[in-house]
Formats: sequence, structure tokens, C-alpha cells
Amino acid sequence: MAQKTSLKRSLGMWSIVALGLGYMTPTIVFDTFGIVTLETGGLVPLAYLVAMVVMFFTALSYGKMVGVFPSAGSAYTYTRETIHPGLGFMVGWAALLDYLLLPVVNALLIKIYMEALFPDTPGWIWVVLYVALITGLNVRSMTSTSRVTSLLVVFEIALIIGFIVLASLRLGEGMGQGTVFTTGPLFNENIQAAAILTGATVVCFSFIGFDAITMYTEEAKDQKAMPRAILLTLGIGGGIFFLASWFAQSVFPTVDQFEVTDDTLPEMALYVGGQAFQLLFLAGAFAATIASGLSSHASVSRLLFVMGRNGLLRPARMFAYVHPRFRTPVFTVVLVGVVSLLAIAPTLELVASVINFGALIAFTFVNLSVIAYFVVRKGRYRTPKDIVSYLVLPLVGAGLTGVLWSFLQQDALTLGLTWTAIGVVYLAVLTKGFKRNVSDFALEEEPDDEDLRGEDTAPSATRTVAHATTTDTQDEGRTE
Repeated sequence: MAQKTSLKRSLGMWSIVALGLGYMTPTIVFDTFGIVTLETGGLVPLAYLVAMVVMFFTALSYGKMVGVFPSAGSAYTYTRETIHPGLGFMVGWAALLDYLLLPVVNALLIKIYMEALFPDTPGWIWVVLYVALITGLNVRSMTSTSRVTSLLVVFEIALIIGFIVLASLRLGEGMGQGTVFTTGPLFNENIQAAAILTGATVVCFSFIGFDAITMYTEEAKDQKAMPRAILLTLGIGGGIFFLASWFAQSVFPTVDQFEVTDDTLPEMALYVGGQAFQLLFLAGAFAATIASGLSSHASVSRLLFVMGRNGLLRPARMFAYVHPRFRTPVFTVVLVGVVSLLAIAPTLELVASVINFGALIAFTFVNLSVIAYFVVRKGRYRTPKDIVSYLVLPLVGAGLTGVLWSFLQQDALTLGLTWTAIGVVYLAVLTKGFKRNVSDFALEEEPDDEDLRGEDTAPSATRTVAHATTTDTQDEGRTE
């Protein structure tokens, strides 16, 4: 039997962190500032803090599961292997909703930026050129994708630091709160818990990225570094969001001075730094969108690849195809590019409204997968440490994610549930009325021996269940 070509192990830990930060798009805090300020009553940093706490518990669960199941499938693989293959498919299907739409959002943002600069040029031209660039880089290699993303992330973080410095100067001149040392961004007399939670649900969109880097597990040089990369991505990204929103809220306690509250980034840059800084900051936002586009495109193509490799997306041979020279899943990369062309028609609001639906489903089931694997399957509940690590913390993560669920917009719930219903119908057809077990379909191919040679890596997801049963100490080393 001919050996299958596997994904290339070319990513170091910091390359993966950069991809995650690029996915998170740190400058998005300024784009959504007006919306979240109105939603929270001027407490944007508090909304980010609440969202980051929720994400922290889920990040711990991702770190545990990626150590046991080092597959590119993320929440799909974890649910499939620990709870039920059919449920795993549905989680993967739901996650596709936000993973597929994020590249579309980035293409839409590029179209909006370019139409503002060149109003006489049809917007579809910019979408096609952008999608061709992003698709080409992702087809070529993950190394080039991570390098370009890293450079763009450094550029946008430098500009955010510049904004903070300028905001400090404006505060010193008496603008806004008139001082950095204020509790205004975290508390005011009109604070309402429901409003803060609604705001946290909105900014939850900003954190999507720390989870997506688990899609690069099979391309990581050292899979043991993945849990650390997840926490670093969340910590660095969350810290940037909090600091940037703190200074922004201190300078702009309300949105009364903004003409456009749906995207306040251009006006915020103008007010703190003048026209020159505004142009530079817009360039940073453009770079951030490119970086996010590269990362989100790469992530969803890996999820489609793994689901195809499991025989759940047809034709499976095409979805599971890896280019023998580039060592990338070319078919799924190109497919995501084709889907991204949808940015030619819809509005940003329509696409963005449903992204959190799939993300929250994935977050919930990653937490439940920890309990299913370590507590139910492995019996890790006999010591206080195990109870806290494998039961209490995942339950807290799932519970807090559920709280955010209850504050999703009605449109997001409606469209998300419709997408889920389509997935159920598809699964029914695939399994001939649920008569076939999903696990009967083609299993994942093993990585090439040359990829594992000299690497201290865990086995692939399909072997890990049996392997982990006899190596408890190895699991502990990876997950704690």
C-alpha cells in the first residue's frame, strides 16, 4: 500500500503563537469599540476581562486535549474520540460555520477598506485579488504563511503601542477622563451585569484564534509545546485587548463625538494622533486583516482536511489530498478560497452575526471532552488534584460558555440552528438513515515515518485512545 503524504512539520511554538495572534486580529478592539461601548455603557475593558476569564478555562481544556489527541481536527477530533463519532461530526460541522465565515469577514473588510480608498473601482476586483493572494500563500507552504503573518502581527502591535502612547499624552492634556489612573473603564454607577455579559459575547469574537491554532498540531515541530502556545496566544492577545480598550475608554468615555459608531477605528486614530497617524493606523488595520485572513484560511482548510481524511466529507480522496511537494492540503485551501469569494455580495453585519455560534459550540464540547476522557474513560477522579483539573475546571469552562450562549443574538441562533439542521440531514444521508456508524468510515492515515523520525511526538488521534489507556504518566506529562 502506497504511503500517504502528510502535512509538513515546519512550525515552531512562536510561529504558532503568531498565527494565533494574527487570527485574533488585535486591532479589532478599535473597530468594535463603539458598538461595545454602547452595549456596556462605557465599560469595554470589563467586557474583555469577563470574556478572557471565560476563555481561560476553555484554553486549559484545549491544552489538555491537544496533548492527548495531536490531530489537526481540534474540537471535532476531541469530541469524536472521547464522546461519540456522530456528535464529533456535528461539532465539526458547527465549527465550520465560524471557521468558514472568518475568511469571508476578512475579505469583506478588505473590500470596505479598498472601496473607501478607490470608490470608482468595483469592490469585487479587490475581493478576487485578495482571495487569490491569501490562497496562493496558503497553498505554497505554512512556513511562508507563518512568516508573513508574524511580520504583519509585529507591525500592528507596534501601532497599538503607538496608540497607547498617544492616548496617554491626550489624557495628560485633559482629554476624556484626564488621567490614566481611573476606575472609569471598569466601573460606573450605571453598570448592569446583563449588559456586560452581552458585551462579553460580542467581544468573544475577538478571542477566536487561541483555539484555532490547534489546527496546526500536525505541522508543529514539537507537539508538546502546543498547550503552552494556546495559553500564550490567549494571554498575549487578551492583554493587548484589555490595555488597548482601557486607554481607548479612558480617552473616549462615550461615543458622542464619533460620527460612525459601527467602526470607530479611523476616527479614534484621528483624534489621538492626527491625520498622519490615522493613515498609518489604517495601514495597520489593513495588515491585521491580511494576517487574520492568512491564519483563518489555513485553519479551516485543516479542519476540512481532517474531516475528509475521516471519510466524512466527500469526495474524501480530494478533501484528504496533500500536495506531494508543498505538503499542504491544496484542495481544501482552494475550496476555502472559493467560499471567500462570497464576500463580493453580502454585508459584514450579516456574516459576522453568526460566527460566535459555531465557536461557542466548539468551546463547550472541548470542555466536556476533558471530562469524558479523563474522568469517565480514565477514572481520573481519585485525588483532589484530578478532580479540580479534570472535572471542576472543565465544568466551569462549559458553564461560563453556556452563559455567553444565553446572550447570543437571535439572528445568530436562528442561522446557526439552521446550519446545524443541514448537518443532521447530511449525516443522515451519509450514514443511510443513521444505519452506519460514523466510525466505520475511513480513519485517519498515519503520518509519514520521516515526519516522526527524531521527533518526540504523541501518536495520531486514531491510535491515541488505546495508547493513552496504558500510559497514564505520559498523559499527565502532556496535560498538566
